Amino acid sequence: MTLLALSLVLTSAFLHALWNYFAKRAGGGVVFTWLFAALTALIYAPVGLFYWYRQEVSLDPLSLLFIVGSAAIHVVYFLTLQRGYRSGDLSLVYPLARGSGPMLATVGAIALLGERPSALALSGTLLIVVSVFVLTGGQQMFRAGQRQTVLYGLATGVCIATYTLWDGYAVSRLSVPPLILMWLSECFRALILAPSVVRNSEKVKLEWQTHKTEVLIIAVFSPLAYILVLTALTFTPVSYVAPAREISILIGAVLGARLLAEKDAQRRLIAASGMVVGVIFLALG
Repeated sequence: MTLLALSLVLTSAFLHALWNYFAKRAGGGVVFTWLFAALTALIYAPVGLFYWYRQEVSLDPLSLLFIVGSAAIHVVYFLTLQRGYRSGDLSLVYPLARGSGPMLATVGAIALLGERPSALALSGTLLIVVSVFVLTGGQQMFRAGQRQTVLYGLATGVCIATYTLWDGYAVSRLSVPPLILMWLSECFRALILAPSVVRNSEKVKLEWQTHKTEVLIIAVFSPLAYILVLTALTFTPVSYVAPAREISILIGAVLGARLLAEKDAQRRLIAASGMVVGVIFLALG
């Protein structure tokens, strides 16, 4: 992994942890998801259209299919993630989702895309995954009161692995520009969710009035974080980028401890340190 790719991924990790904190604070739901998808489509429209015009972007039917597919996968991802946040703590759902996702993505990249990461990179991946489970308390995560939360976290991880492989193929094999993929995906996501909110205008107004700050922050930072990752994917293997993103768990742990008064700081610090070492292995591998 080059220094440029690592810089893109680490910046993305910070932005990702930040918008997830605000998603947890808001509670989420279909209306909330539609609001920030629609706002994202509007905010990034000038940049997307300008890029499309200047670069003379041309999309074939297969590329359009992948963009629509990306939008559908992200709808499931956002709704599953927010359902998990309503069910349990940020410090449980976020590490589970972010930890299981790259593990599955790496396996998928090897099996489906023919990538062959080095032994050191695979060791880094394994260390990150193990650290995630230490961060969440190991076997304690499976106690009765947390099973539903764990299931939502793992389901979110499946979504992460799916869209990482799907979008990685789109930008690396089909040469879809990351900015265009993100922007059109957001547009289609807003359209997919529109029928669910068209009859709930009062709920849309209430959600906007209550969570305007959260909607704005997620609308700006969520796509920006993903654009950085997609850019890295254009010249870096999925099996390196996906696990390296998990440094966001360290940032999320700090946000949880400082802003949400979450406990077990010592255990989280040990686990987060393991993830940092894993990222270094990925960079060197």
